[in-house]
Amino acid sequence: MKAIVITSPGDPEVLKLEDVEDPDLQDDEVLIKVEATALNRADTVQRKGLYPPPKGSSPYLGLECSGTIEALGKDVSRWKIGDQVCALLSGGGYAEKVAVPAGQVLPVPPGVSLKDAAGLPEVACTVWSTVFMMSRLSAGETFLVHGGSSGIGTFAIQIAKYLGVRVFATAGSQEKLSACKGLGADVCINYKTEEFVDRVKEETGGKGVDVILDCIGASYFRKNLDSLNYDGRLVIIGFMGGVVSEIDLRVLMSKRLTVQAAGLRYRSKENKAEIVSEVEKNVWPAIVEGKLKPVIYKYYPLAEAAEAHRLMEASCHIGKIILLP
Repeated sequence: MKAIVITSPGDPEVLKLEDVEDPDLQDDEVLIKVEATALNRADTVQRKGLYPPPKGSSPYLGLECSGTIEALGKDVSRWKIGDQVCALLSGGGYAEKVAVPAGQVLPVPPGVSLKDAAGLPEVACTVWSTVFMMSRLSAGETFLVHGGSSGIGTFAIQIAKYLGVRVFATAGSQEKLSACKGLGADVCINYKTEEFVDRVKEETGGKGVDVILDCIGASYFRKNLDSLNYDGRLVIIGFMGGVVSEIDLRVLMSKRLTVQAAGLRYRSKENKAEIVSEVEKNVWPAIVEGKLKPVIYKYYPLAEAAEAHRLMEASCHIGKIILLP
């Protein structure tokens, strides 16, 4: 099969389309003929040599895909050959075929095209596992998502609104803020022209929000704590603004705050299967109802993965960037 290979750690031009061995199929896995895969910022970090795949996983990039099941491991019972699915991966999406544990596979929801379904698994599993399973965001609460126009952000806005939450979003341009508004965000904040802490306090009568989903990390840490309501929960899923920060523990204690951090890639396959099951139960119905959709910015042929990475690193996009083998 063909796959994108990182010829050496570095800039996007190190990504090359090459002939490689087909993946081995384990007893609990399905083999998917890939229709599409979606970029995640973690892919750009792996490309630089800073985010190695878990032991035993595919060496190739790609944390999600959609496609058609081509073969089944002997222990797989739910799926059959020919099923159209999307899947959460530990790697291997930037290829023509990928093997994935059956518990990480989801049916393509009615109303979503096979290629667009590639943009669902990573965002759905990330947002549901952190904001809802860990931080217990619930109807009537308030929620701030940083990077509201990102793949994660566009999904988080939609699912939070669907579940009766008041949504705040930050973004860096009027175009991105308009996109957030169009997806249902109640309060849209341009982080380049105003302090999000001040705007959050103003919009909540000085209280702050109940949950924050943060992909920035250190540079936003203190501001995030200042933006939380009593019993507020901060969940960190990225470090674009650094990894080291200081904290006055009295702030946590006085407001009874919870700080959590989580990723998906290094979880056990059992844990991933639990998350995928919860997503199918709680998120897929909203997609079927038409209340939630994947937001796709641009499609590239797989051979143009380098160009797709350049677009992601320029941060001009809104939603997901898709690669098509």
